[in-house]
Amino acid sequence: LQNVRIDPSSISFSMWKDIPVPFYMSVYLFEVLNPKEALQGAKPVLNQRGPYVYREFRYKTNITFHDNDTVSFLEYRQLFFQPGMSNGSEDEYIVVPNILMMGAAVMMENLPNFVKLLLSGALAGLKQEAFMNRTVGEILWGYEDPLLDTINSIVPGLIPFKGKFGLFAELNNSNSGLFTVYTGMKNISRVHMVDSWNGLKKVNYWQSSECNMINGTAGEMWPPFMSPTSLEFYSPDACRSMTLVYEKSGKFKGVPTYRFVAPKTLFANGTDYPPNEGFCPCMQSGIQNVSTCRLKAPLFISHPHFYNADPALVDAVEGLHPSKDQHALFLDVHPMTGIPMNCSIKLQLNQYIKRVSGIIQTGKIKPVVLPLLWFAESGSIEGTVLKQFYTNLVLIPSLLDYLQYIFLGLSVPLIISAAVLM
Repeated sequence: LQNVRIDPSSISFSMWKDIPVPFYMSVYLFEVLNPKEALQGAKPVLNQRGPYVYREFRYKTNITFHDNDTVSFLEYRQLFFQPGMSNGSEDEYIVVPNILMMGAAVMMENLPNFVKLLLSGALAGLKQEAFMNRTVGEILWGYEDPLLDTINSIVPGLIPFKGKFGLFAELNNSNSGLFTVYTGMKNISRVHMVDSWNGLKKVNYWQSSECNMINGTAGEMWPPFMSPTSLEFYSPDACRSMTLVYEKSGKFKGVPTYRFVAPKTLFANGTDYPPNEGFCPCMQSGIQNVSTCRLKAPLFISHPHFYNADPALVDAVEGLHPSKDQHALFLDVHPMTGIPMNCSIKLQLNQYIKRVSGIIQTGKIKPVVLPLLWFAESGSIEGTVLKQFYTNLVLIPSLLDYLQYIFLGLSVPLIISAAVLM
């Protein structure tokens, strides 16, 4: 118990502060093979490219202990491209939706026609089209686009940022917000549980108090002596708390684990699963609208390839092949300590695109939730850390258990002898 508390003198503190587990983020992009036909209303045909693999380093700063048994911190991520582990380079060109243009068009759909005509004229002047041919590096980490300034001049504040635009532009060398969690010094059952995030006890993105709640941990460790039921964590990337459910018991390189997976209800809509009504406005089950925490852009998150989603989403495009083995997320946690031994967290980012009256660049595109990319953040305990785990949590307890029976066996003759002598 002493060694799983967040305490500089505990064994697990250094692991918590600077995570020694080698994490990798594998990114898969979806290229559109028939952009001209899709612009005329045909079903988009997709081809998965990648993975583009990045080594991920995580470390904590601003660690501050408080009197109420909590500690606050910022956790940063650094990502480095791994050419030898990737299937392709960051310099490859891929045809994808013009994310800025198509997003702005949908966001401006209900504005006056003259505003949309202004945007349409500006797009023509900038030679912006519904689909663009960019490098992997530009799509992920950013490219300069005069469209940003143009949109902000037409509708100030619609896309409130400047400079480069990229799907992961703000991910590298960034933190996930100020977490304040319990240390477990006074109550071990609360260790790692979130007290607040960015000073908030609840977020205000969603339509119900339950959906806005910040539940569970920060997603790194959990309280010890876990039960085979469920676990919760707050994900800043998904802007919500997420609950995983127990699937099975197993072992990771000899260490006992519980496997937790996402239930089918995780991204279900409010019709199929009423508690999720607070995350609406919803579309089909299996995708969650995150526009309220993503600058009102028409973005959705889901499992990769719309795994566990409404089949209509898969049927609306060509080239998706959902599979549990490849696209389901999981966490293998050591139940005695609450420390993950092996994990693979997978999410897909999707954009809702459609024809918008008054903006000619959207052509005759039919409404569709189009996958942009999916990524898997994976890591497992190995090396000296794994040896330490195995020694302390498997070998020593097994040895003590074995010795217990030896001592019991030796004590039986002594007990009999004492009884005879009496």
